[in-house]
Amino acid sequence: MTGPYQAVRMVRTTMLMRCGGLAIIIAVAGCRTAGQPAEAGAVAPQVAPQGATGVTPAEQAREEIAHPRYTAAGVQFTSGMIGHHAQAIVMSEWAVSHGASPAVQSLAQRIIVSQTDEIKFMQDWLRARNQVVPPADARGYVMPGMGGPMLMPGMLTPDQMTALDHARGSDFDRLFLSDMIMHHRGAVAMVQHLEDAGQGSQEDDALMTYATNVAADQAAEIGRMGRMLSAMGPNDNRK
Repeated sequence: MTGPYQAVRMVRTTMLMRCGGLAIIIAVAGCRTAGQPAEAGAVAPQVAPQGATGVTPAEQAREEIAHPRYTAAGVQFTSGMIGHHAQAIVMSEWAVSHGASPAVQSLAQRIIVSQTDEIKFMQDWLRARNQVVPPADARGYVMPGMGGPMLMPGMLTPDQMTALDHARGSDFDRLFLSDMIMHHRGAVAMVQHLEDAGQGSQEDDALMTYATNVAADQAAEIGRMGRMLSAMGPNDNRK
């Protein structure tokens, strides 16, 4: 027969064995590493793809569409370039009525088409960022509260515009080419200023791509106009 002390000892032994087994199970489960395969039927945790900022690419794209990026330098560049382009278009529109050569008329038509489209891009860019959209004024940069139009780099003064308007034939060709070279150089300088001001900033990628293309296109046209001018002989070299 079993005495009372022996019965108590057996109960305690059974409990210790059960507790020990449970401890072993817990220890084994805790030792499973991330590299071991999960048991059949287990569901892996879902991890959302995130960038370095902790924002998913889709979330970032939605944020940029809702709140487009821009800097003060970008707004100043586009606002000033609208008037700059508007003056180049007026100058180019005179080519046909002022008896320009076919080569100059072809160049002028290219300027009209490309810069009209660019003005629309810049106006839309400003509008999308809730910025004031200045008018396409050939006199220069016009904003509410300003005393008058502001000439941007390379733009012709009113007296220079009058002189070009009075010229005809080959005189118009020479004056148009020399004036437009100066005009284009001003636009390239504006792009350079934007790039210098935008170093380390968060300028809009679309604007920077546009500005880079403007500089490349107008630099190419400066070379073309310089060759056309040289082929015509002496000119007044008016600056």
